[in-house]
Amino acid sequence: MAWDFSTEPEFEEKLEWIRRFRAERVDPLDLLYPDRAYHPLDHETGPVVRSLKQQVRDQGLWAPHLGPELGGRGFGQLKLALINEILGTSSWAPVIFGTAAPDTGNAEIIARYGTEEQKARYLQPLLEGECFSCFSMTEPQAGADPTMFTTRAERDGDDWVITGRKYFSSNARTSTFVIVMAVTDPDVSPYKGMSMFLVPSDTPGVRMERNVGLLGEGPEDGMHALIAYDGVRVPGDALLGGEGQAFAIAQTRLGGGRVHHAMRVVGQCQRALDMMAERALSRETQGSRLADKQLVQADLADSYAQLTQFRLMVLYTAWQIDQFNDYKRVRKDIAAIKFLTPKVLHDVVYRSMHLHGALGVSNEMPFADMWTGAAVMAVVDGPTEVHKITVARDLLRGYEATPGLWPTQHLPARREWARKQLENL
Repeated sequence: MAWDFSTEPEFEEKLEWIRRFRAERVDPLDLLYPDRAYHPLDHETGPVVRSLKQQVRDQGLWAPHLGPELGGRGFGQLKLALINEILGTSSWAPVIFGTAAPDTGNAEIIARYGTEEQKARYLQPLLEGECFSCFSMTEPQAGADPTMFTTRAERDGDDWVITGRKYFSSNARTSTFVIVMAVTDPDVSPYKGMSMFLVPSDTPGVRMERNVGLLGEGPEDGMHALIAYDGVRVPGDALLGGEGQAFAIAQTRLGGGRVHHAMRVVGQCQRALDMMAERALSRETQGSRLADKQLVQADLADSYAQLTQFRLMVLYTAWQIDQFNDYKRVRKDIAAIKFLTPKVLHDVVYRSMHLHGALGVSNEMPFADMWTGAAVMAVVDGPTEVHKITVARDLLRGYEATPGLWPTQHLPARREWARKQLENL
C-alpha cells in the first residue's frame, strides 16, 4: 500500500490559479455585494460576474464537478475537494465557478436520470450559469424524514397533480425551476413509493408562502421558501427518472454534496485559524503577546490538530469515492464527515472569534456568518444524529457478538489459550 499526498504539477498550477483568482477577483464581490450571490444579475453585478465566469471557462475550470460529456473536466471527487477547499471561503466563488448548491446536485441528477428533452430544457441553462434551481424535499411536519412526507403526486390522465407543502426549499426565491419529491404510491414503503418531478417555478399552483432566512438575516432576505403546491398540474414527462426512484436519486445527489460541503468548511476553518494566529501575534495584554499565553497556545494547537485530522478524513473519503465509484460502499465515511463538519467549524471559528474579543463579536469581522454556519451545517443534508446512527450501524455490521459468556479479550481465557499455544510447539 502506498500513500501520496501530492498532486500532479499541472493540476497544482490550476489550484494556484484558483487561489489567486478567488483572492484578487472574487473576494471583492463578497465585500461589496455580500448578499447577492444567488440573485439574478443586474446592471451592476452582471458585467463583472459574466466576465469572471468567462475567465473561469477560459481556464477550463467551469463546473469542474461534471464529466467531459457535460462540459466539465471529470476531475473526480478528490480533485474537486481540493478545489472546493479554496472556493469555500467565498459565497460568490461557487457561483463564479459553476459549483453552487443546490444547482450542482440538481445538475448531477438531471444529467444521470433526465431525458434528452429534460436535459435541453433544464440542465443546459444550469450548465451555462443562466439560471438558479431549487431542491424541494423536506416538509414542515417531517423535516428530512422521508417516511413522514405527505406531499402527493397523483395521476390525472396523462398528467400528474402535486399537492402538499415543502419547507426550507433551497434557492426557491430566485429559482427558474424546482425539483419536487412527492409520494406517488402510498401503499408501498416510502423508500419505493416516492418520485421526483421537474416543475417550472411559475407553474400555476406553485405558491411561495414565505421566504425563510437563516440566523441573523432579515425578514425579507430569506432564500429558503415554505412552498405550497396547490394542485400543481404537470405533464407526464415532468417525472425525473422512473416512478418510485426518488429516494435513490436523492442519495445519489446528496453523497457527493456532503463531501463538497465538508471541504468548503475546511477552507473556512483554515481562514479562521489564519486569523487566530495573526491575532495572537499582533495583540498584547498584561505585558506579553497573546501568542505567549499558554491557554492561547493550547487553542491554536487544538484548532490545528482538529482541522488537519478532519481535512485528511474528507480527502480520504473523496479518494474512496473515486476508487470505488460506489457511494453506498463509502456511506459510513460520508456520514462521518457530515456529522464532523459542524463540530469542527464551530470549534475552530469560536476559538478564533473569542480571541478577537469585542472585535470578534462585532459586525466588523466575518465571524458571525462563519459561526452560525456551523448550526446550519448540522441540519442540512440530514441532521447530525441521523448520520451518527448510520455510522454506528455500518460499523457494527463488521462485528459479531461474543460466542460465550466472556469477551473475546477476557484475559484469563486469553492466558489459557496462550499456554495451549506454547504447549503445542
